[in-house]
Amino acid sequence: MSKAKVAVLMGGRTPEHEISLITGREVVNNLNKDKYKVFPIVISRTGDKWKLVPPNKLLKSPTPLTIKGTSKEFIPARIKQIQNVKQLFKKFDVVFIAMHGPYGEDGTIQGMLEIMGVPYTGSGVLASALGMDKLMFRKIMEKESVPVPRYSVVRKDDLQKALHSIANNPPYFIKPHNQGSSVGISIVRTKKQLAKAFKLAFKYSDVALVDEYIEGREVTCGILGNEKPKVLPLVEIIPKKGKFFDYNSKYMENGAEEIIPAKISTKLTREIQKMAINVHKILGCRDFSRVDFILKGNKPVVLEINTIPGLTPMSLFPKAAKAAGISYHQLLYEIIKYALQ
Repeated sequence: MSKAKVAVLMGGRTPEHEISLITGREVVNNLNKDKYKVFPIVISRTGDKWKLVPPNKLLKSPTPLTIKGTSKEFIPARIKQIQNVKQLFKKFDVVFIAMHGPYGEDGTIQGMLEIMGVPYTGSGVLASALGMDKLMFRKIMEKESVPVPRYSVVRKDDLQKALHSIANNPPYFIKPHNQGSSVGISIVRTKKQLAKAFKLAFKYSDVALVDEYIEGREVTCGILGNEKPKVLPLVEIIPKKGKFFDYNSKYMENGAEEIIPAKISTKLTREIQKMAINVHKILGCRDFSRVDFILKGNKPVVLEINTIPGLTPMSLFPKAAKAAGISYHQLLYEIIKYALQ
């Protein structure tokens, strides 16, 4: 029986470039070599260079976090650039998208693969775009009566006017509307912190959300499947590196404590899992996703959905799968199986 040809797509024009590389390497390392022939493809920071990298070279490279904050590329210049992406991709049976953030998780790569007629993992164009855009996601959730934090929208051109209306009501979260991995997010507790927080958010987007500050337990629910998706055990997150589950808490060693399954009642667990599947279905997600919640008292509030959950060694989705008895090898097999449906 011939092996399925799987391209693993990683990197790209995103603030989550390094995290995508870590996810991609982990996927390449754990795909069953008896079932799949693996082709890692690394996209440059600028998005204009695509390189087909031998798996052994990818896996022997140093951790991608060593190039964070620099303009360095992870893959050496001596590895040739792909000249005809469309022709190459038609040779693959499926593309495993290991990309996070803009230009990878937001429907852009998905649209390209749709045009080429190549199967790929994760949600389609519309669900991906809606999941990445926090403002549109919130509007849909409100329309469907799914609880979300109270929020207001501040556009870059209206900042000065907005500052007067929100300055007297801290604390709150300020975040760009189109990023993942807590990129660009700040907690604002005083008026003096406002300008700095908006400057950071507007570095990534011209639209920022100002969320009510909810002090409560954070939990997340992974979902696997299509027509009849199944839930994974809930994960409770206790940040250690920061005051909330920020970038360092997510990706630095010992950045957070994860409790699996979350130490909450069976009734509340079922309520959250039911809400997570509902959110997954409302957006039309497929294959896998992860919905993040915060508990306001004993009431679950939906923060966001991740249509391509991280699959790094530090990530919550594979840890929840492991708690459900699903090994990393099996998890990747399941995701690809759903993609090929």
